Amino acid sequence: MKHRILVVEDEEKLRRVVELQLVSAGFEVDQAGSAEEGLKLADRADLILTDLRLPGMDGLELIRAIRRQNASTPIIVITAFGTVESAVEAMKAGAFDFLPKPFSMDHLMAVVHKALEVRLLRDENRKLREEVVRRYSFDNIIGRSPAMQEIFATIERVAPTRATVLIAGESGTGKDLIARAIHYHSPRRDRPFVKINCTAIPENLMESELFGYEKGAFTGAVTSKPGRFELADTGTVFLDEIGDVPPNIQVKLLRVLQEREFERLGSNRTRQIDVRVIAATNADLRAALEHGAFREDLYYRLNVVPINVPPLRERKEDIPALVEHFIRKYAAEFSSPVKGISEEALEVLRRYHWPGNVRELENVIERGLVLCSGEILEAADIKLDTASRNSRSSDESLLPPGMTLEEHERELIRRALEKAKGNKSQAARLLGLSRNALRYRLSQMGLD
Repeated sequence: MKHRILVVEDEEKLRRVVELQLVSAGFEVDQAGSAEEGLKLADRADLILTDLRLPGMDGLELIRAIRRQNASTPIIVITAFGTVESAVEAMKAGAFDFLPKPFSMDHLMAVVHKALEVRLLRDENRKLREEVVRRYSFDNIIGRSPAMQEIFATIERVAPTRATVLIAGESGTGKDLIARAIHYHSPRRDRPFVKINCTAIPENLMESELFGYEKGAFTGAVTSKPGRFELADTGTVFLDEIGDVPPNIQVKLLRVLQEREFERLGSNRTRQIDVRVIAATNADLRAALEHGAFREDLYYRLNVVPINVPPLRERKEDIPALVEHFIRKYAAEFSSPVKGISEEALEVLRRYHWPGNVRELENVIERGLVLCSGEILEAADIKLDTASRNSRSSDESLLPPGMTLEEHERELIRRALEKAKGNKSQAARLLGLSRNALRYRLSQMGLD
């Protein structure tokens, strides 16, 4: 699409020369001999060239009038009276650049291209911001059930504040989406949102990752590095899987929440920080409290505003709306002809237990759109992973012959550690435990 440029100039010959140059460069051009005429054409222009000395309304008044209507259209001022004062006034009024007469056509074209590039970048930035807000609006957190409506109401109430939020729910229920929705509906929406997956960071690196380190703090620390909390200053920190944070780091997190301060690893300098903390867990933190794996004071500092996200099997009335959302999403992404789903296929989805929650449902619909050849998803297009669930349910209650419950638990932990090659975090995931819960069981059994 060609850019349209408005030229406001009372000298007809100069106006004609500038028009010919712009047209030869591939632009569409509108002309105006006065500011009053130019103001009528300004709303359709992608860029405006205007003289300062004009009959009637002058160029500065024109700039101010255009800025009241449109804040984004770049304006370039051309004038024979190229004093510093004129340039300053034009810039204050909202001009992008200033060209004193006489000027070369090459100079003019360079300034025009630069102004249009800046406008393009600003438009792209605005669209990205709008997309981010839209991505984490309630329209993308689907739920018509009473439980989800209550969560939406909580987000609306808590988002404008700086209160700490603890989101609890099974894996795949959408805790990440809820955390981002809180941030992008808060006054901090234009500030950083830093997600920290506590399970993914090795225990021996967690302090330096969260709080940073100084040069020489340990072998290999050749430069200073800020931590995740510093990077999130004035914004939001999202601590995902907070139950896997080891006890020594829990103490430091408690200090950040209480005092809003910390020290980098290897430094005595106390740093102040302004962050909002949102935490999430799929573990039972109350059980971790009883086992001594999670600090009670930290739990109550995090649990200021609790949000409990129900599993999909407890809100199956949301399945049709979720399916409709995912069909729209992936039909557009894959250029798929699929427009809907049959009642038989929906019934298959309603009967399923959904151990993977909404994430599993999204994967099922994505796979269905890939396999479907028509416009409607049928029951045959729905492929559910029922094999692993059936195998688990066939022998779920009996212990191996000759083994006590304690011996069986010890053997399971040993096998998990062997399979994980000694990695406690990975072994904990294989057992369905948090890392702290596994550490507690090992200490109770006297195992290293």
